Amino acid sequence: MKSVLEFKARKGKAPISISTAYTHWEARFLADSLVDCVLVGDSVATVVDGEATTFAATPELMARHTAAVARGLGGAKFLIADFPFLAARKGIVPAVECAALLLRAGAHAVKIEGVDGHEDVIRHLVQSGVPVIGHLGLTPQSMQALGGYKVQGRGEAAAADLLRQAKALEAAGVSGLVIECVPSALGKAVTAAVPVPVIGIGAGPHTDGQVLVFHDMLGLNPGFNAKFVRQFADGNKTVANGLEAYARAVSEGTFPNSKESY
Repeated sequence: MKSVLEFKARKGKAPISISTAYTHWEARFLADSLVDCVLVGDSVATVVDGEATTFAATPELMARHTAAVARGLGGAKFLIADFPFLAARKGIVPAVECAALLLRAGAHAVKIEGVDGHEDVIRHLVQSGVPVIGHLGLTPQSMQALGGYKVQGRGEAAAADLLRQAKALEAAGVSGLVIECVPSALGKAVTAAVPVPVIGIGAGPHTDGQVLVFHDMLGLNPGFNAKFVRQFADGNKTVANGLEAYARAVSEGTFPNSKESY
């Protein structure tokens, strides 16, 4: 999958797989994989830089990581980049500048959290030729207002409001949306309610696709074990074993050997 048109055409046909990537080396793995799309998430701030929240991500930081990932992918995958904290809330002109920065870095689309209060920004970007992916449910950039990282959309009123937001995003012209940490039944309802692909993360099995953080799915994030994450590899163990083997080889004098020396 290499374009937003291919992305939109997959609605209801075949599930879409998305992985995050933050660096060139991760992108090189993904370029040769069966994964459909790649997201340069503002989670780079927490996963790579060790920040407590995603607030530390800036347009410039996102552009730098997007460029690195784009080089690694070499055009092999549809690439989405996150709008960072408050980038969609400063008005249309700053938002256009942020979108231009990310698309020039190599992104094919941008992802924006929420809709209330900046629907006009999303609409303007779409009308300016910028493919936009929405993000609803647990929106990490609003974690202070949400009272932390909690499941969203529980209860009839909360579910109805999330459905309203999804329809507002679709009306604004988004090419798809991510829905995070909501009950499975709500994930299914949102998917049925809009004609664009709905990508879930902790939203059950009935969405049009799934997205996970690269490090989480490969077991490369020590101590992180969210309910919605399945580890498809034990990267922590592999890396730990490799480091131990290296240190032992050095201490025992078996590395480097003659073939590894000039």
